[in-house]
Amino acid sequence: MGSGEAGDGMTLGDIVAGNAVRFPDVAAYRHGDRSISHGQLRDRAVRLISAMAAAGVRRQDRIAVLSRNSIEFGELNAAIHLSGIIMATINFRLSPGEIDGMLCRVVPSIIFVADEFVTMIVGLVDDLPSPPLVVAIGCELQPGVVGYEAFLNSGRGDELEFVAQPEDIAYLLFTSGTTGASKCCILGQREMRAVALTMNNEMHCGSADRGLINMPMFHVGALAIVGGLHARGGTVVLQQQFDAADAVRLVATEQITVLHLAPVMLKALLDEVAEGAAVESVRTVVYSAAPMTAAVLRRAMSVIPGAGFLNLYGQTEAIVSGLPRELHALDGPEVEKRLSSVGFPFPGTRIRIVDEHGQEVPAGQAGEIVVRSGSMFRGYWQDGAATEVTLRDGWCHTGDVGRLDERGLLYLVDRKKDVIISGGENVYSPEVEDALSAIDGVAACAVVGVPDDRWGEAVCAVIVPWAGATLTLEALQDGVRQRLARYKVPRRMVLVAQLPVLASGKVDKKQLRAALAD
Repeated sequence: MGSGEAGDGMTLGDIVAGNAVRFPDVAAYRHGDRSISHGQLRDRAVRLISAMAAAGVRRQDRIAVLSRNSIEFGELNAAIHLSGIIMATINFRLSPGEIDGMLCRVVPSIIFVADEFVTMIVGLVDDLPSPPLVVAIGCELQPGVVGYEAFLNSGRGDELEFVAQPEDIAYLLFTSGTTGASKCCILGQREMRAVALTMNNEMHCGSADRGLINMPMFHVGALAIVGGLHARGGTVVLQQQFDAADAVRLVATEQITVLHLAPVMLKALLDEVAEGAAVESVRTVVYSAAPMTAAVLRRAMSVIPGAGFLNLYGQTEAIVSGLPRELHALDGPEVEKRLSSVGFPFPGTRIRIVDEHGQEVPAGQAGEIVVRSGSMFRGYWQDGAATEVTLRDGWCHTGDVGRLDERGLLYLVDRKKDVIISGGENVYSPEVEDALSAIDGVAACAVVGVPDDRWGEAVCAVIVPWAGATLTLEALQDGVRQRLARYKVPRRMVLVAQLPVLASGKVDKKQLRAALAD
């Protein structure tokens, strides 16, 4: 019902059902000129479940969703929460070959697909071991494809065909693949309800809150914030994809109180707000997916003065920690250091920093971040070998390098596979990126290692310059050398118009390394 502990035997479906009783007329989702209340959301989800049951789907069977953010996506989300049907979310930005590979791994009984992707999906489903029913979200139909509204209206709305259980799998979510091939994470009803309650507590949301969601709903970050908003009857306002000018417009017209943005999105939004847009309604800004420089944070706090800020750290496998609003104060001791952290572990979460042998290291020393919590993933779908590597003795090995200070604040140092080893020394890319970001003329940057005959790997800076700025490698090197050790100074610079970004908002360093190797 949006309250209680995650281990109390309740499910995500209890949130949907509870909101329908407590907040029946409050909007659950808004998109454009369309709106659906919490009461309507539950009713339409029940009809969807009935229609899926008539098509042969049972509890813990799998469906897939390939769509941009939409109210229909939200209705399907509510349906799997209530029923215990499993949803596999598919990244619509991927190539047909990549999507085909994902569908072959999860083998859904039904694929719900936005009309813009129907032609592609129809061409792929025959490759599956058991061709699924294709349901089109929208009005562009083809032979053998069922329309979403017709499918929903074929279901009964009187009672649930089956009811979700706490131990049920809720989602199969594919990782963003920042360090290799995408893996398929198993996330359960119990775990995702714990995530929803944690996010609600951190954001302090109620039924009067409206959150703008522009990260794609196939991503765990968006699902976590949606869950947090809905945990106590809030409203989700959808953007199909991020557009800074449109986001600022929606903040004003929809009276948005909660924003969730990757740092690159927040920078773009701040540029729009600087033109005089009204953002007084915003009281919480959640940022995640990548490090944020203290300079950008200071600017954000100045431009949106009425908001509290919350930094989230996690991955598809585990939501780990957060730097809460009270620790975003711009006064007090060690401000810059505090703002560079990713906060304290969430309640019920334990964090250890370990060396390559799995031994815990002292405070202040860098090592791999390992996590144990009630909201962790259960393993990788049909991949026991990868599961054994990541889940060991009840701990999730994140593949991230970090350190804990004496207070227990966590600092994210780098991805293990993004650490640059140059001349035998470890170079952590975020600290070089912070140094570069402080140099005049640098709008955005990413640092990766490139093969080097002498050093093994050389530090390479990929820079997006400000319009009209003139940057040289020598100037960048001088700027970094003033802040960091000599071996951390970039030996190569590449200027680009923009950085490749994953759906999660993270810079795609795998793509950068591949491009630089060509």
